[in-house]
Amino acid sequence: MPEGDTLVRTADGLRPFLLGRRVTAASARAPGPQAERLVGATVTAVEAAGKNLLIRFDNGLEVRTHLRMHGSWHRYRPGERWRRPAARARLVIEVPGSVAVCFDAPVVELFEQRAEALHPSLSRLGPDLLRAGFEPTEAIRRLRDPARAGRSIAESLLDQRALAGIGNEVKNEVLWEARVSPHAATRDVDDATLRGLVDGARVMLLAGAATGRRPRRVHRRAGRPCPRCGTL
Repeated sequence: MPEGDTLVRTADGLRPFLLGRRVTAASARAPGPQAERLVGATVTAVEAAGKNLLIRFDNGLEVRTHLRMHGSWHRYRPGERWRRPAARARLVIEVPGSVAVCFDAPVVELFEQRAEALHPSLSRLGPDLLRAGFEPTEAIRRLRDPARAGRSIAESLLDQRALAGIGNEVKNEVLWEARVSPHAATRDVDDATLRGLVDGARVMLLAGAATGRRPRRVHRRAGRPCPRCGTL
């Protein structure tokens, strides 16, 4: 599943071609949003929020996509051949000079921007690890919520209501780097270690957002020797 850094790079890639441009055509695969409501509107923002991609328009509408395991956004020139079949396109937004296509995303929504504060997912997101004003104290406070005390630290780090942006790869890597068992109860992870996990995850995601690459030592290495000690 794409993690927060992938969504930041996706937003950064789309923004120069969409921002400030008027939508000339839009369509969505059924069942899906009434994309034709976007025609004539101008794109005012393209940004990531945790693992969500948000596109806002000057008519007060907002698109939200969540890519989950297989979704992706592509940008094409008008008339350029798509790299995936058109039948897999969930949303198509056309502006002068560019066509933005969202393929295979299980979540494609269109709603009023004023409703974002009430959105069942967006309104509950924890602090975004990739935001410039990220505050680790608030993330740690949420991780210390009694409701998460008995959960494994791996599960808590993936909870987007505690802190937004971490997926399985960063979770696995940061726990290994800190020598913390993914099965440890969150209550048993001391404050200094918890802060180190949050800081380490932010460093990894920032590196991924900047370069498209992040350190990978243990993710998807099940059954192979540990790169630290050599044991299975």
